[in-house]
Amino acid sequence: MLDITINNLTKSYPGLDRPAIKDISFSVNKGELFGLIGPDGAGKTTLLRVLTTLLLPDEGVATVNDLDIIKDFKEIRKKVGYMPGKFSLYQDLTVLENLTFFATIFNTTIEENYDLIKEIYIQIEPFKDRRAGKLSGGMKQKLALCCALIHRPSVLFLDEPTTGVDVVSRKEFWEMLKRLKEQGITILVSTPYMDEASLCERIALIQDGEIMSIDTPDNITKQFPDKLFAIRSDDMSKLLKDLRHDTLIKSSYSFGDSIHITFIDVDELTISELQNKLNQLEHKSIEIEIISPTIEDCFIRLMNKTA
Repeated sequence: MLDITINNLTKSYPGLDRPAIKDISFSVNKGELFGLIGPDGAGKTTLLRVLTTLLLPDEGVATVNDLDIIKDFKEIRKKVGYMPGKFSLYQDLTVLENLTFFATIFNTTIEENYDLIKEIYIQIEPFKDRRAGKLSGGMKQKLALCCALIHRPSVLFLDEPTTGVDVVSRKEFWEMLKRLKEQGITILVSTPYMDEASLCERIALIQDGEIMSIDTPDNITKQFPDKLFAIRSDDMSKLLKDLRHDTLIKSSYSFGDSIHITFIDVDELTISELQNKLNQLEHKSIEIEIISPTIEDCFIRLMNKTA
């Protein structure tokens, strides 16, 4: 059973030379934790705003809970939870006042749906009388999630919920999402962090408003067509420049403390030949190892393919 269906959605803004989202189609199963993965400006926020009925699409159709995003927008707003990327709660209201306010908007009470938010709320309850604007990033995030859940939505939309929070808070947040999924809530979450992709059941990779790939994280990395290597030397900037001019190399890009490369054709002789070339170019402490591709490697390959 599908909770979200998207068919050929397109949305443009005046003054931009390309659509913010273009001909996007995919579906999200009921109870699925689905990730929308892409950098800033890829179109993630626009897509979520269209699906939550805050923006009208130029073309295409979509449903949430079998409700049309245009015809049935009032019903959709009662059934979904939305946590925008920018902290949007009332900074001058306390934690408890914000939560009470959002419960009232949806004609419910904190008590009525407390079981859904309990695990999250108990972490911020000691600060219930503190103004929301005075909370830390992680605490703001938890409060915003509580407010998005207070009316017990069947579908939850989260726009970059872990941006700007510390590593511990990021980990805690994803653990909370897993528990919410276990309660049957469908979750569509966007993130620019490629390492969070593996925490989703399925993902869509988005760039320049277009979907490049949709599958499970494992299947996407298995589709990487080449053997991937990590290479290091004593002068990484010179190494990258030399690799980009080498006729053996198919692709090369910086990745953390190494450079990831693929070869046009690869065997043991090719690797030895590259090492000899780099030695002649006076590189020292050369290390080359074969590695497994990550989602980020797959994203870079697909991005270069469509460029």
